[in-house]
Order: sequence, then structure tokens, then C-alpha cells
Amino acid sequence: MDANDRALRACHRNAVGPKLTTVDLFCGAGGLSLGFEQAGFSILAAYDAWQVAVDTYRINFSHDVFHGQITEYLQPPDATVIIGGPPCQGFSSAGMRREHDDRNTLIAVFAQIVARARPLAFMFENVEGFLTGARGRFVVELLAPLIDVGYRVHLRKINAANYGIPQHRKRVVAIGGLGWDPTFPAPTHSAYGAPGAQLVSRRLPRTPCLTWAIGTLPPPLPDGTAPETDHTFTALSDDDLARAKLLKPGQSMRDLPERLWHESYRRRAFRRVMDGTPAERRGGPPAGLRRLRGDEPSKAITGGALNEFLHATEHRPLTIRECARLQTFPDSFRLPASKRDAIQLIGNAVPPLLARIFAEQLAKDLRGARPDSQPGALLSFVPTLSLGSSPILREVTHKVHAAFHPQDCTGQMRLQWV
Repeated sequence: MDANDRALRACHRNAVGPKLTTVDLFCGAGGLSLGFEQAGFSILAAYDAWQVAVDTYRINFSHDVFHGQITEYLQPPDATVIIGGPPCQGFSSAGMRREHDDRNTLIAVFAQIVARARPLAFMFENVEGFLTGARGRFVVELLAPLIDVGYRVHLRKINAANYGIPQHRKRVVAIGGLGWDPTFPAPTHSAYGAPGAQLVSRRLPRTPCLTWAIGTLPPPLPDGTAPETDHTFTALSDDDLARAKLLKPGQSMRDLPERLWHESYRRRAFRRVMDGTPAERRGGPPAGLRRLRGDEPSKAITGGALNEFLHATEHRPLTIRECARLQTFPDSFRLPASKRDAIQLIGNAVPPLLARIFAEQLAKDLRGARPDSQPGALLSFVPTLSLGSSPILREVTHKVHAAFHPQDCTGQMRLQWV
């Protein structure tokens, strides 16, 4: 059976009028699920290996969610679309990269499940470090089995701020259609407030700022002074309060006198020039404590946001609810009482608004999608949002070009800018 025959069978099996269904692998708190649900998809099932995530998902959604390790042998229900963001900490820029981290192998598991289940479409999301992890091995592990069975794929690095999310969140998104060409959603907003942010567009509406996102919340209270909610904050230590009083909006630890640096920041700041750590294992650039700007989109909300970010005008960290709003979760979305668990779930999630934009475009495409005789292919590959790239990213780009021949190339490798 060739790729076109498989696509025709999948279309016949999955495309039932306007009804749209999906399965969420590695669901976490449910950011992808929520966006797809808001776009009109019925979620048939969700899966995650972290019990806290499953419990949180269960109290926010009414459909089935399963706890356990996701393996290549998983048999999900038949669905129009399979979505998922496999755990990414093994190559996240937030810390030391671990090329052989077991979580990295889940990229291949995701691809194998999709390739076997043959949904009419898929959506994949991950951190930007996914592109250069193991010098491009994970990109190949994702693309090879999917293109082999007939998926026509876009793989692009995006900044969520270009889709109206009030934070600079660079991520990699892949979407694919089985025997048909999906549309990669065009940016909706002009980003600003970060290097290179305006390269995508200067004419679209400006991305909402931090104050717009969190400014309508009531004033929070310190932990322990009010009934337990997700809108309280942990008071700063005396040392951090002294730092906070010196930090102006947009400034970080590097703007403070060296005597006020955190010891962990000091080690990271000097490690780059003193110990010869290989570039691929250095992690992200150190910033230490940072005061956000109210008139710009936030920096990316991660699991460390409560320790790393100060409110734009107040001497305090962000609250869980403020972080959730910056991730576009509705105030009705319930999170664990444990701040540590809650911020990890929020930081790992796909912003629901971003998921909804991609889901709405997929829904529009799927209603008219018909597999044709074209084989699987890499339709576009955009590995950077800047005008330049690192040596390892250039190496990976050439590797992907040689293996999959992106269709946006004519003779020489050319990037198709969003």
C-alpha cells in the first residue's frame, strides 16, 4: 500500500463531515487540549506520565485522561488529529542539555504513534533546543517516519508573541497533513521588546503587553495572610529585596553591583569564559533575577518564573495566576495548590490561545482536505527567526535539507520566512 492509498483510507475513516476529533499525547495541564477544544474539536483521550498533570487535567476537562508511560505501542482512539508536546527538558535551554536524556526518545515515540495511527493531521510542539539537540538527530527522528508514510509537513520556529501571546516564547511547531498540504497559520501580531522581535512584521497589531495581561487582577497578598488562592506571592528575602529596589524595569542581575549577584549567577556568568564548557551544554544565557517591563510582552514563562521574575512595578515575584494569564489560561482554569507543581505545569504548557489559532486553521483546512497523489514531503523548514544562525544550526539545516529537500528550496537552501 503506497502513501496515497493510506491517506485515502485515513480520510475515509476519520473525516466525518464537520466533526473534528483529537487525541492529546503528553497532555500536561492541557494547554493544547484547551485550545483545540475552544476551536471546536472533541478531545477523545489524553495521556501523560506525571500524576499531578493527570489530576490537574482531570478537574478541568470532562473526557478521558490516562496516567502512564507513553510507548510506541500505544493504541490511541481513531481521531482526525493527534497533538502533543513530548517532554523537552532533556534539551531545554533553561538548563544543562543532556543529549542522551531518556525524555528525548519520546520525540521518536510521538512520531511512531502518529505514523501507525495515521490521523488525517498532526500538530507537534517543542522548545527551540529541539532543533540543535544531538546535532539534529531529534529533528530527523520526528520527520523521517512521518514523511515516509505520507505526511506533508511544515516545521518552523515561531515566537508566540507573533500570535498575540503576551510573552516572548520561542518554540518549534510542526504540522502535517496525510496526503494533503496544511496551512501554517500566518502571524497575527508584531512582536517587540526583544532582539530581532520585529523581523516577522512591523505592520500587524502590536502584541499585548504584560500590564494588559495581568493588570485587571486584584492586588495579591503575601502567602499566609489570606485564604489559600493561586494569586498570592512569596515575600522576598532581605537580600532579594535589596536587589529588587535597585532593579529598574527591564534590568537583570547583570545590572546590579557584583556584590549583590547570586552565587549561582556568578558561577554561570564566569563559566562561559573560564571552563571551556561546550556550546551545546551551556544552557541559556544567565539573567538571574530580572524585573519585567509592564509595557512589553513578558519574557517566557517557565518553571523558574516565580524565582526569576519580579513584577514590573512592585517588589515581589509574580503569582501563579499572573503566570497563568501570561500563558493565556482562563481564570477559571484550576491548578494544584502546590506552587512548585503549578508553575511547572504552566511553564511546560502550550499557551491555549496559540493552540487555538493552530486548531482553527487546521479545522478550516480539514473540512476541505482531500488526499491527492503527492507523497510525503517537508513543505517548509524555518529553523530561525533571526538573520543569522549559529554554526550548529547551520549544520542541522544542511542535514535536514539533504535528507528531506524542503520544497521551499530551489537549487540552494532558502528559508521561507513566516
